[in-house]
Order: sequence, then C-alpha cells, then structure tokens
Amino acid sequence: MFNNLIDKVTTYFSGTDENRSGPEQRQDIPRDQHNVSRSAISEPAKKVLSRLNNAGYEAYLVGGGVRDILLGGQPKDFDIATSATPEEVHELFRNSRLIGRRFRIVHVLFGREVIEVTTFRGNAADADEEDDDDDRRTSEHGQLLRDNVYGSMQEDAVRRDFTVNALYYCIRDFTVVDFTNGMSDLKKRQVRLIGDPETRYREDPVRMLRAIRFAAKLGFTIEPETEAPIHKLAPLLTHIPPARLFEEVLKLFSAGYGEVTYDLLSDYNLLAPLFPETAAAIANGESDQLIRQALRNTDKRIAQGKSVTPYFLFAALLWPALQAEWRRRQDNGDPVQPALHSAIGWVIGQQVQATSIPRRFSGPMKEIWELQIRLPRRQGKRSLVTLSHPRFRAAYDFLLVREDAGEIEPGLGQWWTEFQELDEKGQERMLSELGSATGPKKRKRKKPAKKD
Repeated sequence: MFNNLIDKVTTYFSGTDENRSGPEQRQDIPRDQHNVSRSAISEPAKKVLSRLNNAGYEAYLVGGGVRDILLGGQPKDFDIATSATPEEVHELFRNSRLIGRRFRIVHVLFGREVIEVTTFRGNAADADEEDDDDDRRTSEHGQLLRDNVYGSMQEDAVRRDFTVNALYYCIRDFTVVDFTNGMSDLKKRQVRLIGDPETRYREDPVRMLRAIRFAAKLGFTIEPETEAPIHKLAPLLTHIPPARLFEEVLKLFSAGYGEVTYDLLSDYNLLAPLFPETAAAIANGESDQLIRQALRNTDKRIAQGKSVTPYFLFAALLWPALQAEWRRRQDNGDPVQPALHSAIGWVIGQQVQATSIPRRFSGPMKEIWELQIRLPRRQGKRSLVTLSHPRFRAAYDFLLVREDAGEIEPGLGQWWTEFQELDEKGQERMLSELGSATGPKKRKRKKPAKKD
C-alpha cells in the first residue's frame, strides 16, 4: 500500500529534481496522497500538538514517528517540532521539564509516555560567531559542542540528519510536509544524509552510527554519497564522550536487529572505535561466533517482547578480547584463575576508555565471566554453591550461548538445565552419578619403608 501512495506522490510532484534538499523545495502532500492517520498518533502527542497550535505556534509531528507510520509500522515515540522556544513550551505545560545543554529541548510527561518537543533549529551558517550567548560552538574536528540557534521550519528540516527523518505531519490539515525529498528516499528504501556527508559527520560523528542503526532497523541501504566518508571518518568516534557512546551501543544492539547491526559496524570499520580490543582480537584470529550467537538470541528475545540486560550484551561483545588476554596471561605463566581475574580488570579498563560501563553493569558482567570457570566444577557441594549464586542464571545462559557457538563441547549446559529443575533428592542423585562417572579415586601407593 505504501509504495502505491509513494507512486502517487511522485506523480503529484513530477518534473522535480529528486536529489534536491534545499528549503525552497517544500512539498505539501495532501491527505489522499499518504497514509498518515491521526489514529496512529498517541493521545498525549495529539494533546501537545493541539495546545501548541491553539496557543498560536506552529507544531508538527516529525521524524521517526512520521517515517514509521508511512512504512506501515507503529511508532514507539512521538517527537514534535515547533516554532515555540523551549521556555515557551515549558510555560504551556506544567507537566514538562527543560533538559539538555548541547540542544535545549522539552520533555512533556504523561505517565510513562514522554513527548519530546524541540524548537525549530536555524541555519548554522547564519549564527553569529561572536555571539556572547555562545549558542553555537564547534570543536577543532568540526564537531558541534553546542547548537541552540533557532530558525524556521524550512531551516529546521535541513538541519536534521537523514531525509527520511525530516518529514513533518500537520494535525490541522493532515498534510505531510517534505523539504528534502524524504518521501522519494522512503520509496527507494535508502538512508541519505541531508547536506554534505563529510561535514555532517564531522559535526556529529554519532550520525555514522545512526546511519547504521536505521539501515539495520528499516532494512534500507545507505545511499552511496552518504556511506562514502564513513570508513575514513570512523576514528572521529573516539572524540565522543564514552558515556554517550555507551547509550548509542545500547540503541544499536537493543532494537531487535543486533546481528545485522554487528555486520554493518564491521563492514564500515565502526566496530573498532566502539570495541577496540574486541576488534583487535578478532583481527588476530579470535572467533566472533559467540557474539553472533548472543545477538541472535537477543534479537529473538526482543521479538518476543522480553527484556535484554546490558551487562549480558557487553559480556558477549567483550568475550573475544577477554579470551585473547586470558590466554596471553596463561601463556606467560599465570595460573588459570588469577589470569582470568587480571584479564577481566585489563579488558574493562581498556573498554571504559571507549564506552563507559556503569558499575551496575560491569559488576554482573565480571560475575558472568568468573562463573564460567566454576560451572564445570560440579563435584560435592560446589554445584549447590554455584546454583545459589545471584548471577547463576545469567552465567548459565552465557554457557548455553558458548555451546551453541561451538566454543565448547555440548553436554554441560544440559546437565545444569536438568540439575536446577530437580528437587533435593534428584540433585543428590545427579551428583552421585557424577561422582560415579568420574570413577574411584586412586589410592596413592605407600613407599616401602627403607631398611636400615
């Protein structure tokens, strides 16, 4: 149905240059030429749009909400762009809060639903470099550090990142407004940056990760000019604060398209800035099958509506690096367990320079790794002690991933699957059988006494 609607739009605006992206190319697409309906918009979002319009401001649904409805999906979030300043929006909604410094925005709260409202941003080139308010600042690499230049709707459109995210829906007359030929790119199923790609990536290197995320999520290709600078500019991600990259990693791998995302990151040299030691270990021959298996399992969980724990994701993504470092320390003569503990500390220490890992996640991640040594040791009371560990379930799941990835021989996971489901007598029986299977201990022969 969507392709038919796009065909109508293309016909409606026949004779135009389909690669244009200037603000003078505004297209107002009427209701009968698109499939965006008010019924697909949440009630809180409609309330915000209506109140802003009634107060005399321009206000539009924008970005992923419009894009996802056009593609026949149901948006998770609804963002609004308006001519009102953040302070004016905040004054209109008592249930709102002003947030951000790099970009000042307003969150309007309706229980668990948050409607994000941004003011139309202006043309960055028109900003006064000597403005005492310091509303626009860039780093030596061209990265935007602060950008609070306000402008018109047209200027706001070309300040957005990708054409498919620069579509506006007007709740008053039901039109979709397109300044950047985003509708055509939706039809082509391609992700295309607005403006010069290298300049836009330098402004915010995270846009490279967003291009990957949208390509994976939507099943789109990345338009040739948009993808061309990525390999060269990938190292710019090292200038992004680790805390921000941690959040971006969660977005990348928690959307249900983890394995596809991982492949794209690898293809575009973007894995190394995010996980430098993992990328180095894989380049040196370490297997990434556990990462792939973990991401497949994660994608299935998300498809089933189940939650995903960040520490499990990071435990998998850093496993090749840990394996390589653990082996290196053992080769240098360290005993197995001390080698593991010191390798864990080193790998995490290296990783937090790229992406931060909050302690509430790094602690459980360490425990998952440490339990991989304890899970094979099942004799006596060891199994019961391991079973009672607060991180047993996550470590057990990690063990199953290792088996599925072919890293270790199958069998141990099945034993733990049965053991944890039995009552006390059943567990005693399994432990007894385990002892029998190992065979009786050989007695040490006493050395004959020396004769005088």
